[in-house]
Amino acid sequence: MMLASRVDLLSQILAMVSLHGEIVFTVELSQPWALRFHPGAAYFFIVLEGGLTVVNDQGHALQVATGDLIMLPRGLGHGLSDGECATEADLAALMAAQVTAEKLNVSHGGGGQQTKLIAGAFRFESASVPWLVSALPSVIHIPKASGETAGWAEGLGYFMMKEAQEVYPGASIMISRLIDVLVISILRSWVRIERGGNVGWLGALGDARISRALKAIHDEPYRRWTVLDLARVAGLSRSGFAARFTALVKEAPLSYHSRWRLTLALGLMRQPDAKVGSVARQVGYDSEAAFSRAFKAQFGFAPMNAKSTTIQDR
Repeated sequence: MMLASRVDLLSQILAMVSLHGEIVFTVELSQPWALRFHPGAAYFFIVLEGGLTVVNDQGHALQVATGDLIMLPRGLGHGLSDGECATEADLAALMAAQVTAEKLNVSHGGGGQQTKLIAGAFRFESASVPWLVSALPSVIHIPKASGETAGWAEGLGYFMMKEAQEVYPGASIMISRLIDVLVISILRSWVRIERGGNVGWLGALGDARISRALKAIHDEPYRRWTVLDLARVAGLSRSGFAARFTALVKEAPLSYHSRWRLTLALGLMRQPDAKVGSVARQVGYDSEAAFSRAFKAQFGFAPMNAKSTTIQDR
């Protein structure tokens, strides 16, 4: 059995956010073309041929080239185009008309220069920890020129398509697991590319000192940590640690600690025989009332309602 202290932070965090792959399909586009993806599922794209422009939900445009990887993890809706066509076709309508169990392909455009993609839709089941997903950007871009894809992205994409098209026994779970692998690989590559840039809690994993403090919080979530304790773990002064942690994680150290232990408390409260008082004591609260106030402030409902209420109900 693997000791908790040996589990890496990314695995710990992603264990709280289940990934569910929905579908993989190929996309063949010819100029002029433009597609609209409505809010809902998250998407990834592997660009096999040609190039495209991604426009996120805020209207920001990003140029993407052959061999690049794109992920839109927050399901906020976005557009893809050849950079010139302004009339967007609705992807859902195209898929309803063209995609079948035997033909996982979407074709669209005016017959000009081609762009070919492998695309996939998935969802983060993050009802208990929406802050983990909301901290991600609306678009993650892994350029081929970065050297991070190293050929694995295209190979993995083709493998997913083979599983989807051949319909072997266990194909559905295989595709879902392959999407898991691809999404986690994209997140790891993105952290390496950004190297401490504006990437929230993921960026902190790339900082040796701050990641030590995060690991300490995750290894002992119910300990009464102080900023000074965590600064010593990180090997920094108290003020230097607090500033560096907040800059990377976008949250103060003790605020992150509180949020994490309440996230774990939510899981405990959803156990069949959970009692508010016992869970409060387990996660380090001196009083049931204080625990209940903090719990409701984070999730929007009282601990006693955890079994029957989801975050989306708010």
